[in-house]
Formats: sequence, C-alpha cells, structure tokens
Amino acid sequence: MPNQPDKSDKPGLLHYIVVVAAAVFLFASLSHFLLGVSMWAIESGSMDPNMRVGDLVLTRGVPRTGIVTYQDGAISGYESFGELGDVVLYRKYGHNGETPIIHRAMYYVEAGEPMWERGPPAPHAGYITRGDNNAYSDQYCKICREPVREEWVIGVARFRVPYAGYVRFVCLRILGG
Repeated sequence: MPNQPDKSDKPGLLHYIVVVAAAVFLFASLSHFLLGVSMWAIESGSMDPNMRVGDLVLTRGVPRTGIVTYQDGAISGYESFGELGDVVLYRKYGHNGETPIIHRAMYYVEAGEPMWERGPPAPHAGYITRGDNNAYSDQYCKICREPVREEWVIGVARFRVPYAGYVRFVCLRILGG
C-alpha cells in the first residue's frame, strides 16, 4: 500500500509531555520577569473547596497589589476565590527552606493586640491567616504561632488553573526537585 503513514512517525506521549512542560516553563519565566507573576502548585487541601490539590495558582507581588483581608472584604464586599478577602502565599516564619503556605488573610493585628478572641498578644504586627478548609485561624490551631509579617508574603493569589499544577509536580519529579 503506497503512501501510508508509518506509525513510528507519530509523536508519542513523552513528546507531548515535554512540549507542554516547556511551554509552561517559558510562560512562567516570561510572566515572572515581565509581569511580576509567579506560579505555584497547590500541595495540600487546606484551601478546599476554593483551591484544590493540583491546581496551579498565579500570584502577584504585594507591592503591586496590596492585601485585602477578610475583615476589610466584609466592609467593601471584595471577594476572591469564593470568599471575602485575599488569598496570600507566604513563607512560614520567613524561612526559605520550607514549602510556602497559601491561606486567606483574615485580619491584621498590631504588636501587642490579641491574635484572636481571648488569644495571646501578637509579638509583632502581621496578618492572621486561615485555610478555607480550616475552622479556626492558623495561629489558634498552632500551625503558625505568630502573625504573618508582610515581608514573609510572597504574593497574592490572582488566578487558578485547575489540575495544571500536576504538570509542575511531574516536571519537578523528572528534574529531581
């Protein structure tokens, strides 16, 4: 049979994975340098149902956007990702070696103010945060025992792409990250 395509000429699944991974990497690099946007994959269920494990979240830096807390959102009506206020990505205690945490900024406290109702005084100013899937503020649940300082905040979540974070997980596994 003349001119029949050879099945070995078709690109395989690995080819498509490499092309998609390269496109995501290129988009991530350009958006970070040109727009100040970073991409992060959701690794835990603390933000369910508004963000799920495997979602890819795009964040913008705080100086470019500012942070609207849940408390401020209740006054203005501002919502993001299904609830009042902004979702922030931050480094726990400012440590760079740990996986960043993504939670909602509930309210801001000054040094010496109670961190929550009948709670201890804040050792410094910062945001009290909570995952949408958590019943209480993180500090009350002893996940983080102090407010999140603004300099610990990596960015404010602006957009979510369902399941696209799995591409990042696969790339990191292949690259040994």
